Amino acid sequence: MADTAHGSAKPHLALEAFLPYRLSILSNTVSNAIARDYHERFGLTVAEWRVMAVLGRFGPDAATGLGARTAMDKVTVSRAMTRLIDRGLITRSSDSGDRRRVIARLTRKGKSIHDKIVPVALAHEQNLLTALDRNEAAILDRLLAKLQDRAASLTGA
Repeated sequence: MADTAHGSAKPHLALEAFLPYRLSILSNTVSNAIARDYHERFGLTVAEWRVMAVLGRFGPDAATGLGARTAMDKVTVSRAMTRLIDRGLITRSSDSGDRRRVIARLTRKGKSIHDKIVPVALAHEQNLLTALDRNEAAILDRLLAKLQDRAASLTGA
């Protein structure tokens, strides 16, 4: 939120109150805490887990779809996919309908790790949500959806 500094008409940015900054800090703080757990237990980065989570939830997908669902850029998705392939957690094959398009899918090993991580991820979420009562959690969910819709409309996504 903008503020005026020392009575001047010039806007002052109080970074600690600036919503995009606060959302970014919250996201990074939560992601880093969870990432430590994923890395220690499963040797995965946040990007790798996001790719696996999308494949586990929605099934085989192309890198562009993975990028769209995770809000990660092509390079980050590609690097995560390469590391996951090297570890035998996903496979990559050409789309039978379009040979230029590459489809990623979880391997049996990847599915097994995915299924072990899901309860860990859900436990982190529940632990974080203990700061809110049920009504506050529902309000937060609605507010986040509204902000996401608005941000998407501003970026044309």
